[in-house]
Amino acid sequence: MPRAIANLRTFKPPPTNYYKCPLTRRAAVLILLFADRAGDLRVVLTIRSSNLKNYSGQAALPGGKADTLHETPFQTARREAFEEIGLPLEKEHLPTGYEIEHLTELPANLAMTELGVRPCVAYLKTPEPFAGNRSPNAARDLLPTLDAKEVAAVFTAPFFNFLREKDVDPTIRDQVPGEWYKGSWHSWHETAWRMHQFHVPVTQSTVFLAGGDNAKASSPAAAAAAAAAAAAGGIPQQDERKSTSDPPAPSSSSSAPRTPPPNPPTPSPTSEPTGPPGSKPDRTSTLQPPLPRTFYTPPSPSDSTLQQPRYRVFGMTARILVDCARVAYSTEPSFEHNSHFGDEEMIERLLGIGRLAPKRREGEVLSREVMERARRGVKI
Repeated sequence: MPRAIANLRTFKPPPTNYYKCPLTRRAAVLILLFADRAGDLRVVLTIRSSNLKNYSGQAALPGGKADTLHETPFQTARREAFEEIGLPLEKEHLPTGYEIEHLTELPANLAMTELGVRPCVAYLKTPEPFAGNRSPNAARDLLPTLDAKEVAAVFTAPFFNFLREKDVDPTIRDQVPGEWYKGSWHSWHETAWRMHQFHVPVTQSTVFLAGGDNAKASSPAAAAAAAAAAAAGGIPQQDERKSTSDPPAPSSSSSAPRTPPPNPPTPSPTSEPTGPPGSKPDRTSTLQPPLPRTFYTPPSPSDSTLQQPRYRVFGMTARILVDCARVAYSTEPSFEHNSHFGDEEMIERLLGIGRLAPKRREGEVLSREVMERARRGVKI
């Protein structure tokens, strides 16, 4: 874990187009990491409220739009995290001994809503035991006290697992139904684009519902896994413990990358979409082959939805987490993925053709035609 934090701390992001975007097109998200009792990193995520205009009911990193041109990405991400989940802005408002260190920023990503999204990575430092807290535990001391104002739930996920195709924890793998990872190749930005889907197992100790009613937050299967872990001494046994606690230095290569070949295969129109049986693909999507419309519109976060044994993390959020884990652990994923970080090049091209204007035009969509014009540098 210390080396993963050190790798992030020393990461120098390339020049960004974020500051070329007008205020209305700027957004930032917070990747908040903390160490669990085993010393492994976990990341804080949310389930967005059903009454939000965009991405309601989906898993997301805390974050949102910039307020002013003078606001830095970190200031935006921290302010939004305070507004969404109540993460204190000032050190004195954190539990005694805890600190939040800003580690680095990652290349900007392009959201479907045509925002330049800057990921900001921070580390929640857990204090050494002291008289007032003999056994500091971030998940116990801070997360349950968060005020989930704009989200249906706050939950945490094992950070290293975003580099693996299966649950790293064998207890979870054996006792929680469902797969950890699914992925498929599509065409977006006129290039091959990997759609990642992670299904994060949740228990009463890793998910916190809005309103504080956490008794509903664990399914029987997830509860059984948590009980089994507790019976084993309270710390889940992980078959990749060395990988998570002591990642290689940035200069090392611990696994061969599984990125697209030089000429990625064109996704077949008959490729099987990921969605409920009988669901129809969205033919207007810039993603080809298109995914079912229901893929992006999960059920509203009702009690039954939040009781599921796994929460789905996909799309831009999933890709940001994969890229961040690649930097932290200097390790390539065990699944196929895009080799480049973020969407800086596409953001620059869209700005170059007059797209991403301060005011969005009515009916404006990021169509395949727009993407093709951006690729060719043809102004709209």
